[in-house]
Amino acid sequence: MSRPVELTLAAAVAAAGIAAMIWWPPLEDAAPLPDDSPVEEPVDEPVDEPVEEPVEDPVDEPVEEPAEPPADPVDAAGDTFSYMPPGDLLPDSGTGQTEQINYAPSMRFPMEMGQAYANSQVYMHGGYLGPGGGQCNDANYSYAWRDNFCETRGYSTPLCPAGTGHQGQDIRPASCQDDTHWAVAAEDGTITSIGSYSVRLMTDEGVRYTYLHLDKDTLLVEVGDEVERGDRLGFVSNEFGDSATTIHLHFEIKMAMTTPDGLQNTVVPPYLALVDSYERLLDGAETD
Repeated sequence: MSRPVELTLAAAVAAAGIAAMIWWPPLEDAAPLPDDSPVEEPVDEPVDEPVEEPVEDPVDEPVEEPAEPPADPVDAAGDTFSYMPPGDLLPDSGTGQTEQINYAPSMRFPMEMGQAYANSQVYMHGGYLGPGGGQCNDANYSYAWRDNFCETRGYSTPLCPAGTGHQGQDIRPASCQDDTHWAVAAEDGTITSIGSYSVRLMTDEGVRYTYLHLDKDTLLVEVGDEVERGDRLGFVSNEFGDSATTIHLHFEIKMAMTTPDGLQNTVVPPYLALVDSYERLLDGAETD
């Protein structure tokens, strides 16, 4: 082979080698041969599903019913008790003491029966300054009660605006009947005096209760007797010394009080104590 031909073949071989280097990928970059071993599919890790809390049905809260106001007391005849405010006297019968308190909050109502009518004996039917008619007029035996502690009189009554007054409260019994209805002890105490138509009861605390217009012939007590709350004293009547009055109980409370003239033993308005004790009697809360 001639020298030129050898050179040509060498050049061709070299060119082929260079081409192979350029176009044939290196072994490490070559695609892997197919593998016949089974391919494991990726296994998804279990995901904890959120647990839903059970939803409780809403519970309706009990609705509190508004408290009903206490029923007004009903007396032995089935009538509803009512009363005018303290110090609210009948027109033209005086000026009342309106700023009152209950001066005897623990006392018992001074009549045995739970049916009575507090009102004026002078300015109501049958009274000498009343509208006419007899003392048994139905208007005298109906509610509402009315205060008459400061009703116009000439008796010293320091707690009344005028300085004088009636000194007590008039109370009619259940019916217009003489010597039928019992007056009873308002508290435990001692009978300190008995007059022609009066009984006075003194407690250990120095409170004095006065009962006027009791029938002396029916009295169950004597001076010096110890009585207990609710004990019968005598019948309510129309006794008034040498003359008669209407059938009623005049009831007074007397105790040591600060008055415009200083500390003294004086009559006090009994109205609110009577209202309170009467309501307890009607409600059945009073026990003798």
